[in-house]
Amino acid sequence: MKGWLKRLGPLAGLVFVFALFAILTPGRFATADNMQLMLLQTAVVGTAALGMTMVIISGGIDLSVGSVIALTTVIIALLLNSGAPPLAAALGGVAGGMICGSMIGMLITRVRLAPFIVTLGMWGALRGAAKGLANEQMIVTPNTWLNKLLNILPAEQKWMLLPPGVWLMLLLAVAVAILLRYTRKGRHIFAVGSNELAARVCGVPVERTKLVVYMLGSGFAATAGILQFSYLTVGDPTTATGMELDIIAAVVIGGGSLAGGEGSVLGSLVGALIMTVVGNGCTKMELPNWVQEIVAGGIIVVAVALDRLRHRKKL
Repeated sequence: MKGWLKRLGPLAGLVFVFALFAILTPGRFATADNMQLMLLQTAVVGTAALGMTMVIISGGIDLSVGSVIALTTVIIALLLNSGAPPLAAALGGVAGGMICGSMIGMLITRVRLAPFIVTLGMWGALRGAAKGLANEQMIVTPNTWLNKLLNILPAEQKWMLLPPGVWLMLLLAVAVAILLRYTRKGRHIFAVGSNELAARVCGVPVERTKLVVYMLGSGFAATAGILQFSYLTVGDPTTATGMELDIIAAVVIGGGSLAGGEGSVLGSLVGALIMTVVGNGCTKMELPNWVQEIVAGGIIVVAVALDRLRHRKKL
């Protein structure tokens, strides 16, 4: 029963927040167009949160994902302008993100640096690299199918129900859920986050697991960068500033523990939706940005506090 309550808690929170804004803004919030818009807004954070879920379950943290997203949009734009096909440009962006993740993983596993310090340093370094590659300006690109991943569906494509970018997020979510639940690597990720010493004694390849986790985490952030590029239609080295906090918050709100060993794909997606619903609802109520930031910050503090209380009860 406790397990079910833990899983359904974030979903109940989403239903409550949605119902609250639907009551406070009748006729403006709970509409089909606005719900589709919220799904589009969730796709970027939700996709990156899939990778962050694995990182947090393993007991780590990654503060560089916002910079990876920005760097990916720049790489895609540069490749498109050099004549590369859209698919090759997208894969190049993901490859760049995974290279960044491998660098983070190597510094953590080989040099034995703390994940917070490493990813904080990479947060600044990758943001600087994005600005340098783009000459500190937005990069305009030719129109391709990449620009349409997060477009609201026209009338002739309503049969798809959801935009391609949202479907991509959902398919990746299924893949990550299968990885965590049914594969040996998924069990290793949970084991490392629950008790690294015990996992090492049991023969779990801890360093290799951490390296894979950070590569996948940055790879998912780069995939979110593809969606961000589609949303912006330009390469922007300044985009996604502060988005790493929204991504981490989505995982924590969804039941992920910053102490490691806990988290779920469904919870992270629900957490991302909660953040989007709160932001969209505040906008519909015409609240200023500073109020939205206070509300979002309060939600994060409450989620972390509940996580800490849950662990104290276990002790």
